[in-house]
Amino acid sequence: MKIDLLAPFESLPYFTIEGFRQSAGMDSPEQARLLLHRWARAGRILPLKKGVYMTRRFHDLHRGEAAFTPAVSAIILPQSYVSFEYVLQRHNLLTEVTHPLTASTAKNTRRIVNSLGTFWYRHMRPALYNGFTIHEYHGLRYAEATPAKALFDYLLQRPLPGLLPALDLAGELRLNLEEFPSESRAEFRRLVEEAGIPKMERVHENLRRHTWRL
Repeated sequence: MKIDLLAPFESLPYFTIEGFRQSAGMDSPEQARLLLHRWARAGRILPLKKGVYMTRRFHDLHRGEAAFTPAVSAIILPQSYVSFEYVLQRHNLLTEVTHPLTASTAKNTRRIVNSLGTFWYRHMRPALYNGFTIHEYHGLRYAEATPAKALFDYLLQRPLPGLLPALDLAGELRLNLEEFPSESRAEFRRLVEEAGIPKMERVHENLRRHTWRL
């Protein structure tokens, strides 16, 4: 059966039309495209972006794994790292429930919606495109911000109240930062100093006074 042609890709996080065509021994890219389109409509494969797919079997076997969604994010836009609300929530630093995956990219801001969910990629200036670690998932490499960098990214791009020196910023934004580890506080301070952004210097001073009481 033709569906057996998907077997080589069931253990992989993604495959491309060209990879499928070569594996199946098809001469025509159009033939491969039409067959994959038919299987996508039948739910046998899941389109991630134009010309890139995941088998239903891989999805069903691995969707509950912690690294699954960040890895999908890297498939959709390799030049990105998971950050912002998504990482803060994973580390129990953000009390509000958020659903879309959020990531930083040096490319333009964009929103991608596919059958696996919504993926937000927010522009980060190249000088601030740092502070992440590299992980591997089924042979795929993806990047994820440290908790300190996720906090930096989140506060940098979020509009903040004008009375910043007076209010408790962490309490206002429902951030659980009282138990933020000392090494993460030091990393956050270093990120602020290296960035040289007045807004972030005020943010750090606010957290230092009202939350960390240093």
